[in-house]
Amino acid sequence: MNALPQPAVEPPPSLLPMRLADVDEVHALEARAYSFPWTRGNFVDSLVAGHLAEVLRDADGTLVGYWLAMPGVDEMHLLNLAVAPEHQHRGHARCMLDALVQRCRALGAHALWLEVRESNERAQALYRRYGFVAVGRRRGYYPAARGRREDAIVMSLAIAPARGGGGAVD
Repeated sequence: MNALPQPAVEPPPSLLPMRLADVDEVHALEARAYSFPWTRGNFVDSLVAGHLAEVLRDADGTLVGYWLAMPGVDEMHLLNLAVAPEHQHRGHARCMLDALVQRCRALGAHALWLEVRESNERAQALYRRYGFVAVGRRRGYYPAARGRREDAIVMSLAIAPARGGGGAVD
């Protein structure tokens, strides 16, 4: 019997706590992913403030993506989530959202909030598919070209308590 060669199966990327040592690499990815990136200082300040933050790395240690979130009373605010452009459309954002929702449940957060650029229809569609709903607008929230400002769409996800090990978002 002849066995056909099988393609190598890559291990899934790993989520690890973001450390100050990751900031330069995270900031470089941010600059490739966004027209108006966070500053290096924004990342440092978030980590020093104790915000939740994780990096997603592939088996070779390459940075694939990251997220940062700020816990509040009974809620969580997603501050930033990005996937490297060359790694997009592979489910990495969903993987990071799954991890964040698990953290929300562990901390007793009942809602996850975020802002997304009004013009970022791809991100809005991703969040809607995940279960987020648009609940408001922040006028002039984001910087835009030529000194202008762009509105943010505020979205929210209700976090149901874990049910006997289930991981679904209701």
